[in-house]
Amino acid sequence: MMIINIDVMLAKRKMSVTELAEKIGITMANLSILKNGKAKAIRLSTLEAICKALDCQPGDLLEYRQE
Repeated sequence: MMIINIDVMLAKRKMSVTELAEKIGITMANLSILKNGKAKAIRLSTLEAICKALDCQPGDLLEYRQE
């Protein structure tokens, strides 16, 4: 199972979900799907935009856990 740790990076960067959504140009609904682990896929362009906005690496956001 892939975990997307957006909450952790948002807290570290003191940024709100709303601010991140505006910076990367996606809807709050789509960001919530990513944040809550409901997404089946993430576009590399979206991942790149999140990394740029949060000044982090993909490995800071993605985590693999065996079920």
